Amino acid sequence: MSADRGRILIVDDEQHAREALAVLLEEDGYDVRDAPDGFKALGVLRDWECDILVTDLRMPVMDGLTLIKKAREEFPELTCLVMTAFGSVENAVEAMKSGADDYLTKPLNFDAVEIVIDRALERTRMRRELDRLRNGVSLGGATTQMVGNSPPMQKLKGMIDQVATSRATVLITGESGTGKELVARLIHERSDRSEKPFVRLHCSALAETLLESELFGHEKGAFTGAASQRTGRFEEANGGTLFLDEIGEIPMATQVKLLRFLQEREFERVGGNQTISVDVRIIAATNRDLEQEVRDGNFREDLYYRLNVIHLNTPPLRVRRGDIAPLASHFVAKYARQNGKEIDEISPEVIEALSQYDWPGNVRELENTIERAVVLANGTRIEMSHLPDNFGQTSFAPNSEIRIPGSTLEDIERYAILKTYEAAGGSTSETAEVLDISVRKVQYKLKDYRGE
Repeated sequence: MSADRGRILIVDDEQHAREALAVLLEEDGYDVRDAPDGFKALGVLRDWECDILVTDLRMPVMDGLTLIKKAREEFPELTCLVMTAFGSVENAVEAMKSGADDYLTKPLNFDAVEIVIDRALERTRMRRELDRLRNGVSLGGATTQMVGNSPPMQKLKGMIDQVATSRATVLITGESGTGKELVARLIHERSDRSEKPFVRLHCSALAETLLESELFGHEKGAFTGAASQRTGRFEEANGGTLFLDEIGEIPMATQVKLLRFLQEREFERVGGNQTISVDVRIIAATNRDLEQEVRDGNFREDLYYRLNVIHLNTPPLRVRRGDIAPLASHFVAKYARQNGKEIDEISPEVIEALSQYDWPGNVRELENTIERAVVLANGTRIEMSHLPDNFGQTSFAPNSEIRIPGSTLEDIERYAILKTYEAAGGSTSETAEVLDISVRKVQYKLKDYRGE
């Protein structure tokens, strides 16, 4: 089903009600998915870019208000609707005070449903357009921003510009939180596929059978619960880009099928025998060492080389400290807008503290820290009191007081590894090569220094 009208996730513990609403919306041209409870809904949201969340208010595992709160923590721009029993409008009003955008009453009147959803989609589109205009981004151009001009980022931006116009498969590596999906989106937006879909799949979030169905689609009756034919991500991304996040997590059987697609550009849906050909560019990402996974027998060598035609590495934040201040300012502006606040300054003490911290969670951790500070701020400036109480107590930086004689061998080793790692732009393989030690030892030492 086309997603032109919008993507909607329905959450209701009543199976028949959930499926009936899904069918009605699909027939009206929406791309619809459903979930029986809040926990499963959050899993879907993390793997599927959604326009509207429609949730029942009263559910046993996680009620609708809690789901909306948790969903908004991860997806602040998500439009949320609640469904409540007729005669319980006061519950719906309370839900709207708690963050819902609108409500529907049960039993549902489809004409009313369509009006509310159309209204919600219009608000969503207007909100996105306003954000783009505030950021000075043309609606006809790229919307993704990469903040930072440190040497590692200049190198990465140059590589993105070089590879964007090609058709080659790209493998993006780097620690969690370094912006691998951002890089993938930039490549797509700067390519001749930018007007076609950018489709994302988080490979570690699904069981093997579900992963194959998500990738390749399935025929009706292919397995229990396959009530109708469904297109997969490859077909959804036809003409565009498919981003496979955490590619190192996919099981061997699925690796074989993915390899076949990369070789022949065709596949069959699960339970089907019709061969389907699509034009899709693959961009994959992982925080694992795939070369080591190949040596350990967990990842196919031929698939690794098919994926690793072009290799990009996203540097950790601790090796691009010059980007911390501009990133912080960017996130302050973003979350001040979202929270309706006028914050135009970060205190020098905060900038100093942010710049000295080692950010084991990378840009994602910095963003979360700034969002918290913005929420807590009651003036126009971010102060130290707005940072977490224990902020900055962990350190990943090399000891700058190395003295010979006067330093232990352990201190000298730490200094050598971290300084080389920083100079190598966060590449463990280059660090190992320069120091003439194994990649495994570098990885082990880095984890030890982070306290993992």
